[in-house]
Amino acid sequence: MKKHILLVLFILSCVGQLTAQQWMRSLDIAQKLALVQNKMVLMVWEESTYYDYPVVVQDNRGRYLVIPNLFSDEKLSPLIWQNFVPVIVNEDEYADLYLKIKGKRKQSYIDKFNDDSIKIMDINGNILNVNNYTEELQDITKIIEAYALNTQFISSELTNYYKQQSFYSAYFLASKYLELTLYTREDTRSKIVDLSNIYLEEAIQFAQNAKSDGKASLLYRCELLSIQQYLYLKRPKKVLRMLKKLEKSEVTENNEALLAFLYYTANKCLKDDESAEVWKSKVSSLNLKKAEKIININL
Repeated sequence: MKKHILLVLFILSCVGQLTAQQWMRSLDIAQKLALVQNKMVLMVWEESTYYDYPVVVQDNRGRYLVIPNLFSDEKLSPLIWQNFVPVIVNEDEYADLYLKIKGKRKQSYIDKFNDDSIKIMDINGNILNVNNYTEELQDITKIIEAYALNTQFISSELTNYYKQQSFYSAYFLASKYLELTLYTREDTRSKIVDLSNIYLEEAIQFAQNAKSDGKASLLYRCELLSIQQYLYLKRPKKVLRMLKKLEKSEVTENNEALLAFLYYTANKCLKDDESAEVWKSKVSSLNLKKAEKIININL
C-alpha cells in the first residue's frame, strides 16, 4: 500500500502539483510533530547538506531515477514529508546527543549515528535503520517501504515514555514495539526488535535501582520479555530452551501470566498442541488473540 502511495505522489510531484517543503531544523520540534502525526523522524547531520546529496527513487514502472539533491529537489520533498518528519540537525548538538548513547549502544549503532547517511529515528531519538550503508546511492523508495511506520498503534506508550521515563513506561514501550512487528514487513521485523531492546535495557536499569523487595520480580519480568522477542523472530525452539533455564522463584501473578503466554505460544508455533493446552487456561483472551497472530507469522 505504501508503495502505491509513494508512486502516486511521485507522479504528482513530477507534474508540479506538489511543491517542496523546507526540512525542519529543530530535532526537538520534529520529534513532537512526529508524535502528533504518528510518524518516524528522518534525520541527517547538517554537514551532509553542504554538498549535493544524490539519491535514487523508483517511478511507477520500477525504473530508478537519480535525484541530484535530497534536500532541495521539489519532486522528492512531498514524498519525504508524506512518510516522515525530516530534520537537519546542527553539528553543535552532536556532543549532547552522543553522551546520551555513549556506552549504551553497540558499535554498529554508534557508526550509524556518526555517519552522513539517513537515520530513521523514533520520537525519542533512537535509530531504527541500524545497518551497514553499502549502496553508492541511498534508495528512498526502499527506505520508505521499510521504515515509514505508522506509530499510532504504539502512540500511548510513546507518549507515556516521552512524558516520563520509568520502569513501566520503558517496559511497556519495549513490549508494544515487539507487538508492532506483527503489522510490519518481515525484513523490518528484526530492526524493530532491536529498537524494542533499547527500551528493555532501560527498563532493566530502572529495575536494578528499584527497592530490593520488588527488584527481583521486575528483573524476572524483563527476562521474560527478552525471551518473547524470539517468538517474533520465528525461533520458538529457542524460547522453550530459554524458559527451561529460568529460575521460577520470582514468578508473581503477573509474571505467571506472561510465562504461560510464552509456553503456550511457543508450543503452538511448534504444533505441539498437547503441551500448549496445559498453559491455555492461564492465558487471557487478549493474549490468545495475540498468540494467534504470532503463530501465523511462524507458519
